[in-house]
Order: sequence, then C-alpha cells, then structure tokens
Amino acid sequence: MKTAAVALTAAAALGMLSACKAKSPTPAPAPRETAERRDAAERPTLLLLTTLPLMFGESFGLEGNGSPALKALETRYAVRPVAVADAKTLGHNPLLLMAHPLAQPAEALVDLDAWVRRGGRLLLLADPALDWHSELPLGDARRPPPAFADTGLLKHWGLRLDAPDERGPTMRRLAGRDVLTASSGDLIGKCAVSSDRLVARCRIGRGQVTVVADADFLNVEDLDGPTEHNLGAMMAELSALERP
Repeated sequence: MKTAAVALTAAAALGMLSACKAKSPTPAPAPRETAERRDAAERPTLLLLTTLPLMFGESFGLEGNGSPALKALETRYAVRPVAVADAKTLGHNPLLLMAHPLAQPAEALVDLDAWVRRGGRLLLLADPALDWHSELPLGDARRPPPAFADTGLLKHWGLRLDAPDERGPTMRRLAGRDVLTASSGDLIGKCAVSSDRLVARCRIGRGQVTVVADADFLNVEDLDGPTEHNLGAMMAELSALERP
C-alpha cells in the first residue's frame, strides 16, 4: 500500500540521520496562568501546520473570525499557516505548532528533524484517537485524519504514542493546569514524560520538542465539560518553548 511505502521510506530516511539521542530536559516550572498579550509589532512568527479547522471553517471559506484557539494564538504570535514542514518552509523560523498534522513526506521529516537539531522549537499535538466532530464525509481530503499518522518521527526521537483503552472525555494535566481532553493517548519513551503520560518534553540537539497526546483539547466550543484552562495551557507550552 502507498501509506506503508511512505512509512518505510520515512523510517529509512530518518535512520540515515546522525544517531544523536533525544535527551530529556529538566521540566520547566509551570508558566503563569495567562501569557502576556504582545503588541502586533512585537509578535514573533508562529508557523501553524494543522488539519483542524483552526484558521477557517471546514468549507475553507472566509466566514467567521477563526477558532478560539486561533484568537488566543494571535494575542502573542503572527500566525502563518503552512502546508508542509520542509526546509524551505521552516527556514529560519524558530517556532512551529503542528496540531494533528497530515503525515509528512519522507524528505520533510528529515528536514524537520534537522531544523529541530539546529535549534528549532516544536509543539506537536499528536492525537491517537481524534474526537473532533466533522460534517465532512469519511474519505474527504479536507477532513482531519482519525489518528495522528506517525511515519517514524516519534520513534526516531525515542517516543511511542499509545491509543487510549477507552474513548471519551478525561481530565489530564498540561502546563500545570487541569485540561479537558477527549480520548487522549499516552506517551512512553526516553524524553521527560509527565506522570500521567500526556506530555513528553525532549531536548534534541540544540532544539526542543514538546509532544502532547491529544489535540481535541483545542476544541473548547464543543467539549462537554470544564475547558477554562485548555487554551491557557497551550499558550503556556508555547511560551516555555520560547525560553532558552
């Protein structure tokens, strides 16, 4: 199958990289409850790679003003949506948010790994069982995939993502806050993994990667339960990645 071929190619490409191990950083103290708003001229660029309807609705029209998650991001960052995490796209930008992305081509995975090792900072929301409601039919290219498609990148960084034993809403801990997730998974590996296994923080080369085993927590409008800390937790994790 084509997907299997891509996975094997990606794994092989990553295997040819330097055998540099992902080291576990000392977990940073939880940032403040809300990150400070920045003036427009002071907002650094945040690359956003996602299949979720954060920027636009599912029809990709201009109706509405973006999701609550996007509005939170835009208080601190100049958000720039991108379609692929290759060298040309990443360039010298220091910060990337991958929120339940599509499987990346093998060459882009190599570029992403190299970008991180040179000092890039990545927040990766890798959901093993997405519960985000969609009106689009199954198989529609615009519909988010049902699970994060890992083609070898997490393994290369010393991590494993497990799907939940049971689906449904669960309170978990992110950036020192109680957040409502939906069918969130578990992370296992060599990085600094949180006690509830929702978050893994990895120092890789000169860069840092934070992986969260859920993306549904961004869907604060549709989750049934307390979500008042969800977006603040996302902003706190990004803020922590900005620090040296």
